[in-house]
Amino acid sequence: MNKDYFKKAQKWLLEEKYNNQVSSNFKKDLARLKQGEPLDYLIGFCYFLDCKINLSFRPLIPRAETEYWVEKAFDEIKKEIEGVLPQKEIVCLDMFAGSGCIGVSLLKNFPGLKADFTEKNGDFLKQIKVNLKINGINAKRYRVIKSNVFSRLDKKRKYDYIFANPPYVSVRRKSKVERSVLKWEPAQAIFGGKDGLLYIKKFLKEAKNFLQPTGKIYLEFDSFQKKAIEKLIKDYGYKTCRVFKDQYGRWRYLTCGL
Repeated sequence: MNKDYFKKAQKWLLEEKYNNQVSSNFKKDLARLKQGEPLDYLIGFCYFLDCKINLSFRPLIPRAETEYWVEKAFDEIKKEIEGVLPQKEIVCLDMFAGSGCIGVSLLKNFPGLKADFTEKNGDFLKQIKVNLKINGINAKRYRVIKSNVFSRLDKKRKYDYIFANPPYVSVRRKSKVERSVLKWEPAQAIFGGKDGLLYIKKFLKEAKNFLQPTGKIYLEFDSFQKKAIEKLIKDYGYKTCRVFKDQYGRWRYLTCGL
């Protein structure tokens, strides 16, 4: 572990969790930190677009790359819905929701919107509900649904915006994943089959059936998958597609529509 990072992490742990009071529990956490356990898990939360995201059920830790493109998406949405609310109800979907960070921040940033959260892991469903509660989101504005991709969703319900951050890391590229991620974070939220496209294919094949005619999909992926995903989008009949880079210059997310 980088010495500078460790010093900063130790300082943050002491401040955020222990109010600058050294205790036996702090020393235990410090030992876990030295072993590579993620700081966000030790503290128990992180921040995502000004939302406090609890991590007590150990979902995938929200990434800076995800926060980057979600903020870009919000800038677009703000312009697109200006003058639309409250005349028209706008409903969004956060699929593969994990901690719920995308949908929670959406609801907090846009008070007039509604959202559905889907996740197949029972513990993560609990995590989503915790994060909605601690961020003060009115229960009338959301639904939390246990579903494997679209399996439990009503096709009659169409979404204006669908956000998807699926497990997309290729099993073949496992050696490139940081050791701490492999050891501590949920593999089911990381890996998407041999080429990483397992869930992306399932998602894109069905998503158009749940999208409003003027709706938009936001999808995160790995940079090396760009060409394969562009082909999938064409094959599945989507009419529009734009691909964008993250803050590090890597292809990271796209938008597509009907």
